[in-house]
Order: sequence, then structure tokens, then C-alpha cells
Amino acid sequence: MHPSLAQVQERIACQKTALPVMYGDVDFSATPERYTEQVEDSSLPKSLRHLPPPPADMKERVKAYTMLGDITADAYASLMGEYGFKRLVDMLTTACDHGIDAVPDAPKELVALIEEMETRPDWLDMDLVREGARLNRLPMAVTSPWMIRGAFLATFLNKYTALPMAMTGTLGHSTASRRVNETATFFTVTTLPGALEPRGEGFKAAAMVRLMHSMVRFNILRRMKSWDKSVYGIPVPQVDQMPAGLIDVFLLAYQMLDEGRTEFTAEERARVEFSRYRCYLLGLPEDLLMDTPQGIVDIMNARGASIREGFDDKTCGTLVRATLDAYLPPDQKVGHRIFNALEKRLARLVLVKHFLNGDSDRAREIGVPVGASEYAVAAVLFPYIATKMALYRFALSVPGLRKMADRRLTARIRRLLKRYGHAEFTSNAEAYRPAVPATA
Repeated sequence: MHPSLAQVQERIACQKTALPVMYGDVDFSATPERYTEQVEDSSLPKSLRHLPPPPADMKERVKAYTMLGDITADAYASLMGEYGFKRLVDMLTTACDHGIDAVPDAPKELVALIEEMETRPDWLDMDLVREGARLNRLPMAVTSPWMIRGAFLATFLNKYTALPMAMTGTLGHSTASRRVNETATFFTVTTLPGALEPRGEGFKAAAMVRLMHSMVRFNILRRMKSWDKSVYGIPVPQVDQMPAGLIDVFLLAYQMLDEGRTEFTAEERARVEFSRYRCYLLGLPEDLLMDTPQGIVDIMNARGASIREGFDDKTCGTLVRATLDAYLPPDQKVGHRIFNALEKRLARLVLVKHFLNGDSDRAREIGVPVGASEYAVAAVLFPYIATKMALYRFALSVPGLRKMADRRLTARIRRLLKRYGHAEFTSNAEAYRPAVPATA
């Protein structure tokens, strides 16, 4: 049963007393400028504004969660002054790899974080999660390497949500490739067999991502006096994790409703359960993790309609250009150079097609021009990707080939993870730079 709206608001407000070192000077009764109730002023794509508005209670929850960090992980990150950055990371890594008992004199904040992540919600069906992971291995192994940069670009289209990335200095030209590869690593590793179980690789990656986000919140709120809470609210609030965590099931749910379907098939349900549990491990409140097509569409649109539209070139444009210019492969081998050149072209089309509603003029304005060369690359690559997907789907549907095909996909994912490199999932406060206020 979901908490009442009053309970949600109480949880938001308690951050101030529970973690005064981070939230002591935050006015949780104030609504930041980033929030809007006018859909025409929001970041919700125009193509979705014709849909019936989400339920009022859902909109109020999204508004409230705009000011929610991650109380459990934030408490652990707040120990940086006592333990130091490296020791916090090392203790969390040990706890994920070997269990909390393997950490001598583990602080209660770390115990609470591990216990929270190991507590399975009542709605969870781990058999469905395992099946969802298996189903996601195919697109993650074949399609995602070509799409991840384009999807990553979409996170920089709004200054209110992109500013923490710009302030932390983690997405300049020198580090953009590392963050793109870390994002690819997280979503890829979670699809491996057993990855989301305690001691699993995906479980550990989720814990590290939570700590990274909490470090960002801690360092910005403590160190960056230029962060304007009346404009931007809380850095990396929970609602800002929804697009990355739920975009695949949102697109699925939206397509279903467009087709007149309101019930998931068995395979679709497994994919949804997998994405919901992955988001749960990342700390998202359960009442944001809808389990019906209409609910998923409503909560995602409520989030999009709650964020004021705003593209600032100093923040958004810089991040977009740095990410487009980044060289993602680990070396300069000929095959990797060719892949990087082609994948860059495809990234532009992914951004325009899936996140800019096909508006090439808008893409040009934000520094992502799409021309004949991009379409020529797509004309070659899309059929190649589609054919490879079809062959694997066929093999996965044949009982005698299914296990072999899944083993090949798992091996391919392992190779991709090696190419993406070791993911640190950390945030270096020394690289932070002051915020540049942008006109609303």
C-alpha cells in the first residue's frame, strides 16, 4: 500500500532534521522555480500534451518528490568528513561483495543502506526479474552500444535537471566519455544472470550509483554556495532518476495504449518487473514505480509536465557538445575508430527521433545538426542491427538453441563491459565549479 500524500510530505520535511548537515538551510515548504503546473511551459513533449492529465494525487506526489534526495544513502555520504571519500567507497564495495559483516565496525548508516537494499518489497517476484533480465540481454548486447550516447544526450536538454552534471565537472570534454561508459556499464551489468541478487554485480552497481548521487548532493549543498535552491531545488532529486530507469517500459506502455492494449503479456510483465526492481535498488520511492501501462505513462508524463522548460547553452549546450565530441572506445584500433565515427552519427538521429519528436530544426539549434551523412549511416546500420536482433530472437525461441544463444549474449555483454572499462561511480568534489545562473 502506497503512503498517503501527507506521509510523503512528512518524509520530505524530515530530511531537514535527519540530515541538518545537508538540508539544514533548505526550505522544504517553498516550491522551486524548476517546478511548473502549466503544461505549456513544461518540458513535456508537445506530442504528449494532448493526453488526459495524470491523476491529481500523482501530480502532487511528483511535486513532493521533486524535493526528495535519498535519505538513507545521503546519511552515509554525510560521513565523508569523518571517514573520507575513499574509505566510504571501500566500505560500501566490501559490503556489497562480501556482506555487511565483512566490514569491521561498519557505521550504522552503511548497515542501514545495505539492509534497505536487501529488503525486498512485497510486490516483488524475483522469478519475473530474472526473466526480465534475460529478455533485456538481447537489446543490451546488440542495440544499446549504438544507442547509449543518443539517450545520454537527452538528459542535457533541460537546464534545471542538467545543472548538477555541469557543476560537478564530470562532463567536460576530458571526462564525458567516462560518464557515458559508466552509464552504459550500469544498465548493461544489471542484465547479467543473478546481477540484481545481493552480492550480484548489478546490486553493487546500484549501491555505487546511489552513493555517487548522494555525494553530488552533499558536495553541492555543502560546498557550492552558488547553487540556488529557490530555482533548482534539491540536486538530483528522486524524480530525475525516473527517465533513465523507466524509459524502456514507458515507451512500451505508450505503444500499448496507442494500440488499445491495457494488459502486459507475460514477457512484457517480466521486463516491467525487472525495470521496477532496478529502480527500487536505486532508491526510487515505490509509489513512483507504477505497474500498469496507464500508470507508467501517467507518472512519466506527470514528471515531464512538472519541470519547467529551459535550454541554456552554457549548461545544456556545453554538455551536449562535450558528449558528442567524446571518444568512447578504450583504444585507437581501426575497428574502434570506425565504430566511434558511425555511432556518433547514429546518436544524433536517436536524439532527434526519440527525444526531439523528429524536430531537426530544434536539433540544429542545440548543436546537434542532422544531415545526409547521418541518414546514410542509419540506412546501413539499422537494417544490420534489425537483422542481428531477428536472428537472436529466432534462436532464443527455439528450445534447442535458446541456452546457447543466451550464453553467447552473456559473453557479448561481458566483452562490452570490458570495453566500457571499470566504472568508478564516484564524484570528485575538487572538480566542481560554480553554477552559472541562467535566465528562466
